Amino acid sequence: MTEAYIYDAVRTPFGRFGGALAGVRPDDLAALVIGEQVRRAPGLDPAVIDEVVLGNANGAGEENRNVARMATLLAGLPMGIPGTTVNRLCGSSLDAAIIASRQIGAGEADVVLVGGVESMSRAPWVLPKTEKPYPAGDLALASTTLGWRLVNKNMNPEWTVSLGEATEQLAARHGITRERMDEFAYTSHQRTQQAWDEGFYDDLTVAVPGTELTRDESVRASSTVEKLAGLRTVFRTSEQGGTVTAGNASPLNDGASAALLGSEKAAELTGLAPLARIAGRAAAANEPQYFGFAPVEAANLALARAGISWGDVAAVELNEAFAAQSLACVDAWGIDPGIVNRHGGAIAIGHPLGASGTRILGTLARSLQATGARWGVAAICIGVGQGLAVVLENENA
Repeated sequence: MTEAYIYDAVRTPFGRFGGALAGVRPDDLAALVIGEQVRRAPGLDPAVIDEVVLGNANGAGEENRNVARMATLLAGLPMGIPGTTVNRLCGSSLDAAIIASRQIGAGEADVVLVGGVESMSRAPWVLPKTEKPYPAGDLALASTTLGWRLVNKNMNPEWTVSLGEATEQLAARHGITRERMDEFAYTSHQRTQQAWDEGFYDDLTVAVPGTELTRDESVRASSTVEKLAGLRTVFRTSEQGGTVTAGNASPLNDGASAALLGSEKAAELTGLAPLARIAGRAAAANEPQYFGFAPVEAANLALARAGISWGDVAAVELNEAFAAQSLACVDAWGIDPGIVNRHGGAIAIGHPLGASGTRILGTLARSLQATGARWGVAAICIGVGQGLAVVLENENA
């Protein structure tokens, strides 16, 4: 098998719901980051790109016609580059990277652009078709922004609870307290702000033309544990033992991310040196209502396939869908929380569903490069009870 490497990564700053990026179409956001990724490779002739693979969780709006192909055309890349769009909900763009790494490993590609995009602001309302024509009653629109909609009546109702209620159940099962959640959320904001202030994200981001957004819009550097503790719970009341608030969960966001993957030969084709080798990858699944815990097994499998253990790992990028599920995963792995999301996480940065996977993968690669550490893990939880993980090796360590 041919080894697959990550050569570069770039993303937009993530905008908040209804915020600075709400006026930008998702296909335009995707076109921006893949075009920027090509521009950043000084020796790359776009004609040698074998494929564009993008992740997107919605697919019901302006990104509906295979956004990978649409973005390739909008970016002005050669007509002969094929594109495919992947939907594994929150894990879509990390799955795109996994798929591309397999193409490279099989010898079918040397250069693949991967990434993902989501505009949660622009996700449409949908009106389902009726089973019988000419209904006499009113019909309700369903929002496609997040979570379950148009649920199959044969689906077990335990599986189809809201993401927030599912997280409450997970927190209760694993004994994750509100105090720990709020402390975790506070740390996410502080680390993200510090990373921006220190310039860590400068080379990992590209501004969106026509907007004034230069940093992730959801970061609240002035937040405190006391302020977070004062927020009301959303999915259960305090009397019901509720713990999940808007402050200890990731917000709704808009944004896009991309990465350049390739074989060893891609160094000659792109003019770039590889950042890290993709050493292990895995998917896992469990009960849908405990989706937040699925990264545990995914990461354990990916590590085993890479031939290493948690004791070898120096950096972890875990997508922070909720503080509770992040803490449950870190506890289960038995690792030092200090190595997790050193540059902040989705509670502060944001979680535009289809874009988050390559966001954490690119951050991990750059983090390993900056510290000189050898091994890192990128992991993400996925609605309906799935998790994905990728192990990176910094071969310059």
